[in-house]
This record gives sequence, C-alpha cells and structure tokens, in this order.
Amino acid sequence: MNDAKALSKIQNGVSSSIFPGIIGATTAKEAWETLQQEFQGDRKVITCKLQSLRREFENLKMKDSESMKDFSSKVVDNVNQMKTYGEKITDHTIVEKVLISLPEKYDDIVAIIVETKDLGTLSVQQLMGSLQSHEQRKLRHDNPSFESAFQSKLAFSSQQKFSRSSEFQKEPRQDGFKLRKHLTNREEDGQSQKGMTLNYSKPVCKICKRNNHTTSNCRFRGKPQCYNCKRFGHVEKNCKVKRDDQANFSEEKDCEGNLFFTSQTDTKESKNTWYLDSACSNHMSGNEKMFLDMDTTVMPKVRLGDGSLVEARGKGSISLGTQNGIEFIHDVLYVPNLEQNLPSVRQLIENGYHLYFANRCCKIYDRKDRNQVIAIVEMEEKRNFSIEFQCGTLAACKAKVMGESWLWHKRFCHLHFNALKMLQEKCMVKGLPAIDTISNPCEGCIMGKQHRLPFLKISSWRAKSPLELVHTDLCGRMKTPSFSEKMHFLLFVDDYSRMTWVYFLKEKSETFRVFKSFKALVEKQSGCYIKRIKSDRR
Repeated sequence: MNDAKALSKIQNGVSSSIFPGIIGATTAKEAWETLQQEFQGDRKVITCKLQSLRREFENLKMKDSESMKDFSSKVVDNVNQMKTYGEKITDHTIVEKVLISLPEKYDDIVAIIVETKDLGTLSVQQLMGSLQSHEQRKLRHDNPSFESAFQSKLAFSSQQKFSRSSEFQKEPRQDGFKLRKHLTNREEDGQSQKGMTLNYSKPVCKICKRNNHTTSNCRFRGKPQCYNCKRFGHVEKNCKVKRDDQANFSEEKDCEGNLFFTSQTDTKESKNTWYLDSACSNHMSGNEKMFLDMDTTVMPKVRLGDGSLVEARGKGSISLGTQNGIEFIHDVLYVPNLEQNLPSVRQLIENGYHLYFANRCCKIYDRKDRNQVIAIVEMEEKRNFSIEFQCGTLAACKAKVMGESWLWHKRFCHLHFNALKMLQEKCMVKGLPAIDTISNPCEGCIMGKQHRLPFLKISSWRAKSPLELVHTDLCGRMKTPSFSEKMHFLLFVDDYSRMTWVYFLKEKSETFRVFKSFKALVEKQSGCYIKRIKSDRR
C-alpha cells in the first residue's frame, strides 16, 4: 500500500515530458532508480561531473565589472551542485576561495577580514554580507550624484503637488454637477501633469542607461552587451578592448620581470626582501640558504596566484634581524623557483604577532610586548608592503687557551715532558719553545697505556643438591623507594636450582631476622638444610 502511494506521488510529481520514462515502473524504487540513472547518472558520470565542478570552483574569479551579489550567487550555485553529487566542502574552504578570487579593489577589506576575524569560524553568509556592505559603501562614495538626484526628484514632485493643491483652493465654489465635472477635469489634468513630470525628468532607458528615449525605442534592444567595455553588439569573449588590455599587461609584466632578474636577483638585498601577503596561508620562501633547519619529508601542494600548483620541498625555520634583535619564524615552506619571500599575515597573527594597517603603512608589534614595534612597513607605489630583513645563519664560536707545553706534547704523539724538555735544551728541534714540567696527568696517555687484566680463573664447581650453596647479597640504600616505602632489598640465589628469593627491607638491621625466616621456609619446603652461604661481604 505504501509502495503504491509512493509510486503515485512520484508519477504525479514529474512533468509530462518525464512521465513516459517511468510509466512502466511497477514499484516506487524502480521509478526512483530510473530517474536517478537518467538525471544523476552512475558513479562514473558523478565522478566526471564532480571533476568538472571542482575545476570550475578552482577557476572562479570575480570580474571587475561583476557585482558582489552576482559573484556570490555563482559561488553558491557551484557549491550546491557539488554538494548535490556528494562532495563535502566546508565553509572555511569557501571563505578562503572567495577571498583569493576577489579583484584588487577589495584588497583593503580582505586585509581587514583576515586580521580581525577567525577564518576557521567565519561563515559564508557573514563574509558575503561584509563584502556586499563594502561594495555598497564604495558605490555611495564613488557616485555622490545618485543621492542628490534622488533628493532633487523628491523636491520637484512635492513642489508640483503643492502647486496643484494651491490652484485648487483658489477656484470658486460650484454646484454639484459642475463640481464633479471640475474634479474629473482636474484628475485628467493631474494625469497629464504626471506625464509631464516624467517627461521633464527624462526617463532612463533600462538597456543603454541613457535618458533621451524609452526602453521600447532603444536601438540596442535585442543586442548583446559586453561586460568588459560596456558596448553593444558583441560579447566579452570577442571583445577587442580586452585583448588589447591583456597584451599591454603581459608586455608590462614581462618588462618588470626582466628588470627584476637583471638588476636585483644577483644583489643581496633582493634575497632579503619580504612581501606581506594577506591571502597567503603559510610563510613561503624560495631561498634555501635562509633556512636554519629543514624537514624535507614535508612536501605539501601550494597553489599560486595564477592557479598553478607547485610542490614545496620542505618546511623549516628562518632567523630575521629586526629592530629588537633576531626573531625566529617557524613553519616556513621552501618553494623552489619562488622569486619573492612571502610572510603570511594570517600565520603571523596566529603566532601572536600584532599587525596594524593605517596611514599607508603596517606596524608589526612583538608577540610578547604589544607596545614594542618590531618593524614598520611602508606601502609602495604599487600598493605592496615590502620590508628588508637581514637574514643570516647562526654561528657559535668556542675558544680554548692551550699551553705550548701541552700543544707540543700532543704534536709529538703524547711524548713525555722530560723528553720534550731534553729536545729543547739540546736544540734538536727548530722552533721548539721552552717546555715546562706538567704535573697534571694527560687523559689520553692514561687511556692509551691501560691494558685489560685477565679474568680470574674460577673453578667450575657447582652444587649437586638443593641448598648446598646459597648466594646472598644485600643492596641499598636506593634513591627510589618501592611501593611499600622500602629502601633496601636482600637477595638469595640457590646455586643448584638457580631459584631466587627477594626480600625488601626498610633498614639493614632487619637482615638477620629476614634470613632466619628464609632459612625456615626453604628448609621446610625442600626437606634439605642450608650447608654454605656465600656473600661478597666478609
């Protein structure tokens, strides 16, 4: 019964074009699987669609002419499609992707969000709300004529209304029929005046945004508009202005790159330049000589600004010379062929440093003392925050003063001092200084002259019956007490059976009492008597 109801609801819920595909289904499960196979596909199809959606998500970039509302809708639609096919994507990933994909005009709000908010707990809705508020604020500041035009229109409308009401009050009283006719004429006049008001305010065309014609009479009606140059008749893909801009940009970029390589790469200062990056999730450097230590087993994937993936070759620590001395930054990724050193603003904040952006500069405060400024970074003409740090390796020097007598003693392979003194007195060695007689022994000589003594020859006699020979030893006082707070122990070993007994003692004076207990125990259990006891104590 329930299956029939479910099948009926599925068949009634689909459109007439889809219904023929499930008309032959006899169960709700069969109809559902048919729809799932048709619209969702099998596992291979889902995998291909997910790969396409992931690629589209990675390539998302907000255009300069695109509004934040349109871009957020594009991101949300892509994420929802991925979740529909079973992809698990967190808000943290979406937030990072949105911040990376924003154009240059959003750099200031991105830096503020990264510094003041925790990206791990920031939701997508909160981020989009902040970005849309920033966009509206910029539009209001960039287009101040919008509000003034709106206020002038309101003032003009109120003036028209006031003039009509005053004109009506000046007319004489009339009888009922004439009054109704007069009101009818005034209503028609009001409509005509309303039309005149619209004509006076010059209605704006919704297509080309001009005010000399209406939307229905626009000559660009039905023609596509380019989102790049805002002209009609072509789309952004075929825009000539965009191609020219891209060509100019690539030429300018190539010139800057060549200039950088030829004039600054070989200098020492270029290797010590660090560019603050709020979109960088981890400290990165391409100069292997800066690292004090490196763990080459850590090789994560790093996505660059152009969307390409490179592999880091390790992670380590770097020392930087600041105004307050040497600062160590840890967990720095070594990315070969990376031209700039990039400190992550996010990672600096996580490590306790305080960054303050104001008046075209960035102040970095010490993580231990907020009032102590480590570095002040000025903003350049290209809106970069670059700073020079003196990076160097740490070296420890150990000096030891050695007497000349000891030095020549070691040079002559530990020759005794009397022989050295004789060589000097008889001038047998040129340059040999005066040798003093040293009474302190030489550690190397003592170790070199030692020889191993032979082992003591012990007879191979063993006991032939239990308790014929019992070995014993008393050990203590120990540094660490036992669980029962005992500091000594007494050991008994039977030479015949190698049976071992251990007794823990608080004091050494308990030894004889414990021995009597041991003697009574083993003699009763074995039926033999203890004949001899051997101990290292005499």
